[in-house]
Amino acid sequence: MTDFQRRSAEINDLLCILNVLNWDARTQMPAGGSGARAQQMATISALAQEKLLDPAYEQAAREVSGDDTENRAAQQALDAISALKRIPAELTRELAILKSEAQDVWARARAASDFGMFAPQLTRMVELNRQLAGALGYEDHPYDALLNLYEPGVRVATLLPLFERLRAHHVPLLQAIQAQPAPRSDFLHAHYPAAGQKRFSLALAQEFGYDTQRGRLDESAHPFEISFTRQDVRITTRFQEDFLPGALFGTLHETGHALYEQGVNPELSRTVLTSDLTGLYAVAGASYGTHESQSRLWENRIGRSKAFWNLHYPQLQVAFPEQLADVDTAAFHRAVNTVQASLIRVEADELTYDLHIMLRVELERALIGGELEVKDLPAAWNARIKADLGLDVPDDAHGVLQDIHWSAGMFGSFPTYTIGNVMASQFYQAAGQQLPELESGLLRGEYTPLREWLTENIYQFGRTYTPHELLKRVTGRGLDPQPYLDYLSGKYGELYGLNTQPNTQKEQTP
Repeated sequence: MTDFQRRSAEINDLLCILNVLNWDARTQMPAGGSGARAQQMATISALAQEKLLDPAYEQAAREVSGDDTENRAAQQALDAISALKRIPAELTRELAILKSEAQDVWARARAASDFGMFAPQLTRMVELNRQLAGALGYEDHPYDALLNLYEPGVRVATLLPLFERLRAHHVPLLQAIQAQPAPRSDFLHAHYPAAGQKRFSLALAQEFGYDTQRGRLDESAHPFEISFTRQDVRITTRFQEDFLPGALFGTLHETGHALYEQGVNPELSRTVLTSDLTGLYAVAGASYGTHESQSRLWENRIGRSKAFWNLHYPQLQVAFPEQLADVDTAAFHRAVNTVQASLIRVEADELTYDLHIMLRVELERALIGGELEVKDLPAAWNARIKADLGLDVPDDAHGVLQDIHWSAGMFGSFPTYTIGNVMASQFYQAAGQQLPELESGLLRGEYTPLREWLTENIYQFGRTYTPHELLKRVTGRGLDPQPYLDYLSGKYGELYGLNTQPNTQKEQTP
């Protein structure tokens, strides 16, 4: 092991320890532990940053002269060192402390549906992220600096045209669907005991290939996946006993993330290529959007498909015989693919989901840019929900407090969900072109060929390639929403009996 590899491994170990502390705080830790936990996480973050900024580590990275993978790791380390040198150590420490405290306050505020409880922490979080953007540097908008932390290469100037194109497609399709009779879905709100939901959801995750010898499923206020190397990749979900799809599809969503982390080449363990060094976070995906592409692919392209439920619905009926006694497979498939404006992002259908993302991006961009004050955020949120989805927000828990991201300081991360949707369709299209038997195999519940193709082409590389490089390697082009738009038009045209013609416009978003 070279000096660079040894030092990189120690940094990765510290980041994995941070993940353990974070997982415990969000799943097991008593509420009284939040203050001490914030200090513990700040200490570990400071140690990781100290090792990263050690001149000896920079020198070790500069001396690397190995194969392409090792050279890429060294360059990523040097890029992270350059970025972190621009961030004051006190800002890093204050952000680490605030993130831990703010997540605890957010959870209590959400439970009480009281934005006022959380507003002071959010105000400070916005201030610190403005400072972070200034330290990192940007040309056009401070939000660009934060976007780059999660999706390298994306800027406001490239993001807005993508959103405009999606909105131009989604809104007319949504209006056409709303003119049709809504399918029956009352049975989704029957009583489904949490224990039964957990057994069934975990069984489906294992069908996809989630290795429970290297992972586990727990409960949290907000579903998430987190890894402590590829040998320990954990997922959580949120069980609602009066709404079956929440935990079910939440689990499949997080399973997609977990398959990515579990599929990393073992040789990359404890390296720079499984670490987000700038964000001081152990994560192996090429970017957050690339990671999200896998959660959306497994949750939606597979988990909401007709073929999937033709196979697995009989098992669900066995698990919940009374609740689903008078519901056939077709009715269930239509119900879990119902397009209906809703308040909660993580429960939104595929079509309206992007509208939720666009709302958040616009608001957080305005917060970081100083065009919107935190005290005005609930009113702005509620107004956008009314304008975009025609809904009235009854309380803060169903509105501005529903997501954990701002309490975790993740400004700039929301666009990656929609970018992930776009990537998912591109990757799935490429898989279908290279695996002629893919669709027929999925009809039989054969998920291994798809998972292995994704592992070979995406998962195994960790952070070796940039998201743009990975897209070009796998699909032959950059970010292109057309496959995604065609998929949505075809799927919902069939479900709702619409005469939808795919848009053949070929336009790429750089």
